[in-house]
Formats: sequence, C-alpha cells, structure tokens
Amino acid sequence: MAATTESVKADAAEAPLLNTRNLYAGLGLYLVFYVWVRWYEGVYGWSAGLDSFAPEFEIYWMNFLYIEIVLEILTASVLWGVIWKTRDRNVMSITPREELRRHFTHWIWLACYGWALYWGGSYFTEQDGTWHQTIVRDTDFTPSHIIEFYLSYPIYIITGVASFLYAKTRLPHYQQGLSLMYMVAVIGPFMILPNVGLNEWGHTFWFMEELFVAPLHYGFVFFGWSALGVLGVVNTECEAIGKLLKKDLV
Repeated sequence: MAATTESVKADAAEAPLLNTRNLYAGLGLYLVFYVWVRWYEGVYGWSAGLDSFAPEFEIYWMNFLYIEIVLEILTASVLWGVIWKTRDRNVMSITPREELRRHFTHWIWLACYGWALYWGGSYFTEQDGTWHQTIVRDTDFTPSHIIEFYLSYPIYIITGVASFLYAKTRLPHYQQGLSLMYMVAVIGPFMILPNVGLNEWGHTFWFMEELFVAPLHYGFVFFGWSALGVLGVVNTECEAIGKLLKKDLV
C-alpha cells in the first residue's frame, strides 16, 4: 500500500497529460498570422493587386509569393526533419502514462491541422470565389491565389504531415504499417494543391465564370471531403486511449 501511495503521488506531481499552453499557443499562432495576412490582403489587394503589369504588383505580391515559397520549403524541411530525427527508437517500450501523454500531444497536432484546414480549405477558398466573381483577373497569380493556393494550402499540408510523422514515430498504435484513415486525411487535402494546376489550365483556356459548382472545381470538393478521414483517426485514437484507460470510449 505504501508503494502504491508513493506511485500515485509521483503521478500527481508530474505535468498534466494535456499541455493546454501548447494547444492555445498553436491555435493562436495560426489565428494571429492569418489575421495579419487578411489585413495585408485587404490593404494591398485593392491598392496594388488589380493590375499584374503594374510595378507595385511586383513589389507587394510577387515578392510576397517568392518569400512565402522559400519559407514554406524551409519550414517543412526543418519541422519534418526534427520530428524524424528525434523519433523514439524504443517506442514500443514506453510506459502507459507516457503513451497517454503522447496521445494528448498528438491531439494538439490534430487540432492545429483541423484549424489550418479551416483557414485554407474554407475561409480563403470561399473568399477566392468572391474575389474572382468581383475582379476580372489578368493573371493566375492574383492576390487571392497567392494567399489561398501558395500560402494557406502548403501550411495545412505541412501541419498534416507533421501530425502524421509525430504519430508514426512516437505512438505504438501506429507502428504497424500505415494508417489508411490517416493517409486519406493527409494525402487527400494535399492533392488539392496539384489540382490547382488543372484549375488554372482550365481557366486559361476556358473563359468560365467563377462558380463553385463548375465541373472544373469538382476536384477541390472531392479532395476537400477526404479530410473527413480524420474521423477515422479520432476513432483510432479513442480505441488506443480506451485501452490505456481500460475503458470503452468508442
């Protein structure tokens, strides 16, 4: 009984399983960044983004495009590299409490991925349709596209792959093979980015009104809905956590 009491005290003295500070910091980082991006677009979209042949368009928008692409490549390389480099090589030997803590950390990654998906796949995508129904574009690299396709999409892709890598390298439940639900939830939305090429090709050769129901946009809908695969990941998480808690959570 004395040993059990000491064990309970030791567990109570440890840090909480869910680090709420990291959760709020992660979600807050996306929020603050995208509020700034929306402010930038609101100010310089109208004043410098209507004519792609104007000098100010190169200054405020093409340079924005070049900088974001470089930063995204660097961020993905560093973030994914660090997660893989610091992977747990004895992941099958961790204690139940440590495994449970990692599951909660994984949920933070999933929350950030869902939040990033909202901004890219919903907010800026809906805004893009409104922009192009209002403004007649003279280039594929419109202010709306520079933010939507080449900023918000890569950001949620980077976050989703990082979440998958964390689960694969630190959680025993994901060690055997590849999780089909996870692959659908990450690779599906990733495929929206290559679909951009088809979209731009179609708009270049067919003078189409910017309607979401146009057949050219079906790929965005199909791959966007694949994000629902995350519900399978949540089901897997509930099963794994249930086993650790010795309860049926599903």
